[in-house]
Amino acid sequence: MPATTDARNAVVEARIAASGGDWARAFDLFSIADESGCLSPPDLVLFADVAQAAGQLDTTIAVWERIYRLCSAAGDTVGAGGAAARVAMHLLFDTAMMAPVRAWLRKSEQLLAAVPDSAAHAWCAVVRSYERLMAGDIDAARGAADRAVAIGDESDVAAAAIGRIVQSRVMILTGEVEGGLGLLDEVGVAVLSGELDPLATGVVYCELVCVLQGLAQYDLAEQWTAAMERWCATDAVGSLHGRCRVHRAEILRLRGGYEQAEAEVLAACEELRPVLRRELGWPLVELGQIRLRRGDIAGAQDAFAEADSVGWDAASGLALVQLARGAVTAASATIRDGLAHPRRVPSKERPPHSALERVPLLEVEVQVELANGDTAAARAAAAELGIISSTFRSKALAAIAAYADAQVRLADRDLAGALARFAEAADSWQDIGAPYEASLAYRGLADAHRAAGNLVQSQRDLDNSRRLYEQRAFESPPSGRGKPLVHASLAREGEYWSVTFEERTIRVKALHGLAYLARLLGEPGREFHALDLSNSGEIGDAGKTLDDEARTAYRRRLAEIDSDIDEASMTGDPQRQAQAEAERDFLVRELSRAFGIGGRQRRSGSLSERARVRVTRSIRSAIAHVADHHQALGAHLNHAIRTGTYCSYCPDPQLVVVWSIRSLD
Repeated sequence: MPATTDARNAVVEARIAASGGDWARAFDLFSIADESGCLSPPDLVLFADVAQAAGQLDTTIAVWERIYRLCSAAGDTVGAGGAAARVAMHLLFDTAMMAPVRAWLRKSEQLLAAVPDSAAHAWCAVVRSYERLMAGDIDAARGAADRAVAIGDESDVAAAAIGRIVQSRVMILTGEVEGGLGLLDEVGVAVLSGELDPLATGVVYCELVCVLQGLAQYDLAEQWTAAMERWCATDAVGSLHGRCRVHRAEILRLRGGYEQAEAEVLAACEELRPVLRRELGWPLVELGQIRLRRGDIAGAQDAFAEADSVGWDAASGLALVQLARGAVTAASATIRDGLAHPRRVPSKERPPHSALERVPLLEVEVQVELANGDTAAARAAAAELGIISSTFRSKALAAIAAYADAQVRLADRDLAGALARFAEAADSWQDIGAPYEASLAYRGLADAHRAAGNLVQSQRDLDNSRRLYEQRAFESPPSGRGKPLVHASLAREGEYWSVTFEERTIRVKALHGLAYLARLLGEPGREFHALDLSNSGEIGDAGKTLDDEARTAYRRRLAEIDSDIDEASMTGDPQRQAQAEAERDFLVRELSRAFGIGGRQRRSGSLSERARVRVTRSIRSAIAHVADHHQALGAHLNHAIRTGTYCSYCPDPQLVVVWSIRSLD
């Protein structure tokens, strides 16, 4: 299609929008220009990055694949090798499907083998380091990470920073915890100093939190989560928002804010559910944990079962559900099978073959086997937890090990030892700020004191347990003490809205976006699903479950997986073959969901995506209209309004804005 003046103008405007971090607008403009075929190779690279930043990850992968084909046709070996590495990276970070990752990595490494080192080599090494880490091959991960850092230091600071994160992970997993955490601090300094571009900054923030959450360093993870959220308020990119939600949900669950935690993780499921996302199992497992704490056993069962169905390891959660229902024998069988035959999920937080991978299973095994009457099995699990906690020296892991040991000691009638270890666990969990876990430890103390005949102290411990169990951690609104206070108002006056901010009033035409803004401004901090804001009856059918481009992408992935299965079979690697076959089964299931009888495409009844696009555009258009009349208010709204599947008004905590919303119709 020949380029038009409008399309060429769209390219210019898209570049400007991208330079200002307006990812959604830049994506829309690049899409328009791309339809006219007027994107140069450098613009295609920028389009791929913008698509990632806008959360359009399937487009990101598709554009990098196009760049690979264009570079290959032009004889640009380095460009093709670099593009192949980028395809592999996005498949790895955003789908957790390792067979296609390995296919694209092989292409990249073969192309780059005969040319001098460059930034493309650094990124290829970054992806290889993660692929090996997530396969549990720690030595190979270390070698690839070292190569990524060495080349990246000379050619691409972002690749070097991400390579250092893998180096830190390897150090931690091999017992060099202090050195690994120190290296993480160095990477954190690079983020805080602004050395990295927005896309790399987002990845590094997310990876920092992933490492610390996996290590159960909850205090440090919470600090970095808070820093990431401050950055996300204006610069959040791509699927990072969904992952941020899972990390936030984990912290909220730890603090006892179960209602908020469930809302966050459900939103994460909505954002991480699109095609090719095996990683959906991660928030589903977290959802099950939250529901267990809320006493929603049936809901927890549903979440864990769905996580299991997409290939995630949910054995510990399923065993807890069975235990809660009194099916002790079944729970014992589930947890024993989980330990004997782990799923080997390609996880960054708890890589396969690592001690950290076993912690959730061992923690549950102690409870289940004690209920099953197998004290020896529970004792062995508690002892292994003690070794792991000594290796990784995390306060939370130490508390987990202390509580497990105390349970076994109580079963063995070692009352003095049980009392000491339950008290240690209770103190640690209270220091961490985990009321549910502290409540369980106090209940254990009560049981131990009762067994020792100290009924008065037992009752005190029960009271403490009950108080902590009922504790909930909710954010309270800022008091405003010592902070600037701004009174503002938004009033509907027939066909216009009257807006007052910083003692200046403007009148603007009544747009849909202003009505949406009124709801957001009226409830600061609350998240509204786009469907709640929009009139869903006007959105209509969301279209085919999979469009032609998506189906083509699925078929390419299936071909890559089949090739990986053949190679694994020839090299005698049954674990790799089993993982690739599971990925193939997942994709086949996803494809089958898109077709009805006789191969006819099904239509999706979901309105969510249409609502997201419509509401986001309406709100951003309204803010732009306001900014034309009131620059300060426009700037405030641009920074404080979050749009997407979930929309909210989150003003700067250092500025208290009190809005009055009313209709004068």
